[in-house]
Amino acid sequence: QVQVVESGGGSVQTGGSLRLSCAPSGFTDDTRCMAWARQAPGKEREGVALIAIRSGGTYYSDSVKDRFIISRDKSTNTMFLQIDSAKLEDTAVYYCAADVTAMRCADAIQNLGQEVEFTYWGQGTQVTVSS
Repeated sequence: QVQVVESGGGSVQTGGSLRLSCAPSGFTDDTRCMAWARQAPGKEREGVALIAIRSGGTYYSDSVKDRFIISRDKSTNTMFLQIDSAKLEDTAVYYCAADVTAMRCADAIQNLGQEVEFTYWGQGTQVTVSS
């Protein structure tokens, strides 16, 4: 059973940077992708970035492309989300997610920026951007 725990959330001013971490446990060779999603107040949870485990390919929603970087430490399987040039609209609870199903990962890539489905989810970490 894969479990994921986020950390690193907090407050940042517009234009600033923040780095989120996601530490998995029970990680197996069957894990196909890991991802970050976020949910702003009153909005649906949307996928923002995904990393394919085997290829290392990275994918982003249009709203965060060129500002966020998703990465993974292969030795510990820890995943990161580097948030740069933060905007007010980046304020949200950020969730780490993982899946062992290639089809679900492929669907998520196509739906970044919209609601996405994964098998394993963390509890979330709050990111607040202020002016």
